[in-house]
Formats: sequence, structure tokens, C-alpha cells
Amino acid sequence: MSRVHLDDIDRTLLHELQRDGRVSYTALAETTGLSAPAVRQRVQRLRDEGVVQIVGVTDPMALGLPVMALIGVRVESDVHTVADRISELSGVIYVVLTSGSFDMFVEVVCKEPAELLAVLNDHIKRVPGVTRAEAFTYFGIHTHRFAWPGT
Repeated sequence: MSRVHLDDIDRTLLHELQRDGRVSYTALAETTGLSAPAVRQRVQRLRDEGVVQIVGVTDPMALGLPVMALIGVRVESDVHTVADRISELSGVIYVVLTSGSFDMFVEVVCKEPAELLAVLNDHIKRVPGVTRAEAFTYFGIHTHRFAWPGT
């Protein structure tokens, strides 16, 4: 994937969308000095190029999913195939391929500890190619950012 060139206006749009994904094109136009139709085109280009997605972010706790964990997984076969299988499991919200002690990290949200145990023991550990899975249970989310430096 090639890097997309962003100018100052693109960065301003991204910054404002990260603050409030529901901000109007009119408000963005006032911030950037462009017309609302020009802002709409710019935002659409950023979406088309995969720079930004506009989604509703939910709070697992508010949805009745207070049990969260990061699971480190070691694999002895094709990591992409195993990641695809794990990604299909209920409760899995995030899978990232890594280097180091684990081949991937899997983020899981559940209603209760027994559900987390089932995801880990009855599902992840039974995926062909998984040799080890270690859960790191969350006690709470300290920091969760949707804006990065340079945007």
C-alpha cells in the first residue's frame, strides 16, 4: 500500500473528523476556508483512498461486555490462515500480526469470565496451527485514542 499525500487542508479535515465524525461539511468548510461541496469531495477522496473511515465507536462496557482481554497467540503454520479463522470467532474484535514472543494478538470482549474462558480454551486453542494462547485480562482501559500525531 502506497502512502497517500496529505496537504494541510487534508490534515485539518482529519483532525476535525477525529474529534467529531459527525461534523457537518458546512462546519468543516468554515474551518478550512473551502466551500462545503469542496470539503465533501475532499472527505470522499480520503475515504476512497482508505485514509479515513467514519464509524460509530461503541463502549463495550456500556453494551454489557465488561470482560476484555488481549490474547497472545503462537502459531506453527501459516499465520494468515490462523488469523482468518480466529477473526471469525464471536467476541473477537481485533487481530494484529506481530513479531516477538507471539505471532499475533487477538482482542476479545465478553459478557462474563466464563465466556472468555470458552473463547480461549474451546475456540482459539483448537484452531489448527495454534500452539500457544495466553490471555492478558484488562482491568480497565486507561487510554484510547482515535487521533494520531501528524493528522
